[in-house]
Amino acid sequence: MPTEKRARQRAAREQKQAVIQKGRKRRRNLRRGTGGVILALVIVGIVLLVNSSANKAANKPTTTTTTTATTSTTITSTTFATPTTQPLTTAAVAPTCPPATGSTKRVVLFTAAPSSCISATSVWDATFKTSLGDIVVQMPAAASFAAVNNFVFLARYDFYNGTLFHRVIPGFVVQGGDPTGTGTGGATGQAGPMKYGYPGYEFTGNTPPAACKKTPSLSGCYQPGDLALANSSGPSTDESQFFFVLPGGQTTLNTEPNYTNFGHVVSGMNVVEKIGADGSSSGTPAVKVYLLSVSMKQVSG
Repeated sequence: MPTEKRARQRAAREQKQAVIQKGRKRRRNLRRGTGGVILALVIVGIVLLVNSSANKAANKPTTTTTTTATTSTTITSTTFATPTTQPLTTAAVAPTCPPATGSTKRVVLFTAAPSSCISATSVWDATFKTSLGDIVVQMPAAASFAAVNNFVFLARYDFYNGTLFHRVIPGFVVQGGDPTGTGTGGATGQAGPMKYGYPGYEFTGNTPPAACKKTPSLSGCYQPGDLALANSSGPSTDESQFFFVLPGGQTTLNTEPNYTNFGHVVSGMNVVEKIGADGSSSGTPAVKVYLLSVSMKQVSG
């Protein structure tokens, strides 16, 4: 039988052990409660996140992506605004050579063809600024002095500013140079100063060699990118209208070498072809493309 002292010691140990067990139980219950709270919070968070994502998805605008292929007909839906230019003059003026910096006043009607305003050995770069981009044409005076001299003269008087490429035939030509935008602003048979319409006169340009009819591949014949003057009945009726030769156009032109050839595109042929792509067999363009301005630069001579 244990002594009283040992009994007290055992009772103390049992009491201590009971306290320890009670503490351990309390801590276990605390951890379980905390874990439950955390788990509940996690579940609530997940539910809220899912609901939020669902709401965002439901409220997100639907985006439709349309891919449009770039083709030669891309510009057919484009309408270029008519450029603002000075009204056409109806009183013809004497053809004095304009300054190298250009005239301060636009003139489109003259009493006669211009005198020699450039050097016979000069070479010029003409920058055609159009609604679709720039075209640069090199014009050696030696190709046709009368034609290059006339073009420099008219360009420096702002004759071509705001004009329309009024006749466009795919695979053939892109034609412009008429201030009226109709193709009738040339020799009209009227009386007085207006006998020839705009620019008021005709002149004689060069004639490509007759051999073109037999051998169209000659260097003196027409090639895609060439710039030539339009006329009513041959090079003796040249005036202001001109045309660019489109790929394929040389086939027909080389069988009828009646047009003064006076320049060639050195930059921007893609612009010429873009204009040509929206023409028609009748010549009426589907898209009105404007020649906004022409600037002249003498590069030699």
